[in-house]
Formats: sequence, structure tokens, C-alpha cells
Amino acid sequence: MDKPKVVLGVSGGIAAYKACELLRRLTESGHEVRVVPTASALHFVGAATWSALSGNPVSTEVWDDVHEVPHVRIGQHADLVVVAPATADTLARAAHGLADDLLTNTLLTARCPVVFAPAMHTEMWEHPATQENVATLRRRGALVIEPAVGRLTGVDTGKGRLPDPGEIFEVCRRVLARGVTEPDLVGRHVVVSAGGTREPLDPVRFLGNRSSGKQGYALARTAAARGARVTLIAANSTLPAPAGVDVVPVGTAVQLREAVLRAAPEADAVVMAAAVADFRPAAYAAGKIKKKDGQEPEPVTLVRNPDILAEISADRARPGQVVVGFAAETDDVLANGRAKLKRKGCDLLVVNEVGELKTFGSEENEAVVLGADGSETAVAHGPKEALAETVWDLVAERLN
Repeated sequence: MDKPKVVLGVSGGIAAYKACELLRRLTESGHEVRVVPTASALHFVGAATWSALSGNPVSTEVWDDVHEVPHVRIGQHADLVVVAPATADTLARAAHGLADDLLTNTLLTARCPVVFAPAMHTEMWEHPATQENVATLRRRGALVIEPAVGRLTGVDTGKGRLPDPGEIFEVCRRVLARGVTEPDLVGRHVVVSAGGTREPLDPVRFLGNRSSGKQGYALARTAAARGARVTLIAANSTLPAPAGVDVVPVGTAVQLREAVLRAAPEADAVVMAAAVADFRPAAYAAGKIKKKDGQEPEPVTLVRNPDILAEISADRARPGQVVVGFAAETDDVLANGRAKLKRKGCDLLVVNEVGELKTFGSEENEAVVLGADGSETAVAHGPKEALAETVWDLVAERLN
């Protein structure tokens, strides 16, 4: 079979060097990549580097190899166009349909999915002109990833950093796998919880669970690749932040509840994939609980944590909001799942069997998604992103 054809557009920003890593990931995973830099980009990384890494010729001008009509052919034959980094200037020219170099001509002729990964100083990203250009591109079906927050050029820090190249690659891979020109969650804001809460017993110990956060992160990555604005509320996770996702770190169930209630009023959908502790110690020891010779430890009294899923299901923050819960069961999986769906009052409940060697920490999952309308959607054993795609398919149906 032919390799998927990817056009990597590179704008003239200091983050251009990071695109080399994205190019390497694309080529090593079996994609045919043609790099189309702007003239300014070549001030940061030379044409020889792009040509050597991609195995294809590199040009910035429409006048090179005119007999091959590159300004038309490159975009026509592409399965995906990704611009990383995308500067404020490139976003503006793309939004206004300018075609004064090979990259902007390619963007006009492409009929495949187009992904922009912006990188610029915070003030430039927040400027109304840039925001209007981004809104225009998204309205036309392009996927514009939200930039990351972090160190910028010099001593500046803020929103505008190019997301990690590995995470941009994951977005590209998911977009190619779906084979859909326009993302279906554009204009939607979704909230996803992930990871496992920890309830402190003393300064050293806590009550926790085995959740790695991988399923929640897969849901966040997939939603971002489908065009949504994503708020990821991450409980005790060390996983890398997905590209284009706002990550809110939390520790305990109470902290997670507070974060969800803050984010939910603006959300079209809330997906509670985090493993939230049902109980917490009634008392917190200010000092480490010591072991005493000849004495058994004092019993640990537990109290209930708030039921976040039931709370947000019963009191929807906005009309039409879709709420999704997760149920980790060890026995009578479907029976317990159906009872929990009725008790929680959510629209969808993802039910899976868990255990020491099942689901938690794994790269794979299998589940049944139960609907409040009586539907049941089985998801076979496979990558967690496959389950994430199914969940968002079902959410999109209900939002539309």
C-alpha cells in the first residue's frame, strides 16, 4: 500500500528546530513526508536538514520545478497537512487566503485535514487579530491546536510554546486514522478527569488506587484531535500533557470536585474517567504515625467522599450537557453497571472489569458503554484510544 502522504509546513519561528523531531516521528512511522518551509524558516533550520531527514526535495518558492506545478500538486496529493510551528504571520496569511509562497499555495489547494500547531509569544497569541484568524480557520474546518504554557524565547514564560513534538505527532496520527476532513467537535468545550485521587492519612501515607490516568489522557488527546477545547483535570498523573489541552492538576477527591465544578459551567460534555476514592480518612495526622512495639495501630476511620458524578448529573451546568461516567467493576460487571447508571443519572456509563492485571496501567482496555436510553455499545479489547473514539462518537451523537 502507498504510504500516507504528509506535508509538513514550517514557519519562521525559533521553535522550527522542534519540527525536526516531528518529522523524524512521521517518517519512522511509515509516512511519506514533504517539508515545505517558509523563507523565514530557513533562517532557523536549513534546507539541507529538511531534505536529508525527509528524503525529499525542499523548496519555498512556487517557481522551483515549475513543470511539476508544485504549488498545486503538493496540496492535491496530501493526506494531511500539518504546520508546526505556525507563527502569527502564517495563521494570518492562511486565514485570509494569501498565496505568496509555496506553503500558502499548498494550504489553498489541500482538500485533506489541515492541522496548525501555533508557537509565538503570549501577547501575539492573545492579540484579537490572531484570535480572530484562529477562529476563522477553525470555522473552515482546520484543526488549530492550543499552544502550550511554558518557557518562551529569552526569559519570557506564558502561553504560546509549541506543544511537545511527540504530542503533535499523536494528534496527526489520530487525524489520519479517522480519515475525516473536518473535525466534529470544533466549537465544543469538553472536560475530562483522569488519574486516581489520593487521600492523605499523614504526611507520608495516603489511600489511593491503581489508576494510571492513561484512559483519561487518551480521551483528552482524542477530543483535541477532533477539534474540541479540552480541560483535563488530572489527579496525580505524571503523563505528558496532550497537545492543545489545558491540564489542571489535583490531588484529592475534594480538590477534583472543586475543579470539575469550576470547569463544568462552560462545558458541552463532562467525562469522568478518573478513579475517584469513595472514602477518605476521617482524621489527618499532622505527624507521621509511628509504629509502637507491642501495640496494634489504631483503626483508621473512613468517611464518604462527595459523589461528583451523581452531583453533576443531577444538576446540569447548562442545557444539553452530556455527562459520561466510568464504572470499574470486579464482578457482575454489567449488572452492577446498569444499577450504577440508574443511580448516578448520567447519559453514558463506560463499564469495564478491573483487577491487578486488568485495565489499570495497561495500554489497552475493553468495555461496554451503557446509555441512559437503553443502548449498549461493546468495545473489543484494544488500544485505549479506540475506546476513546467510541466514547466521543456517542457523545457527538447526543450533542448534535
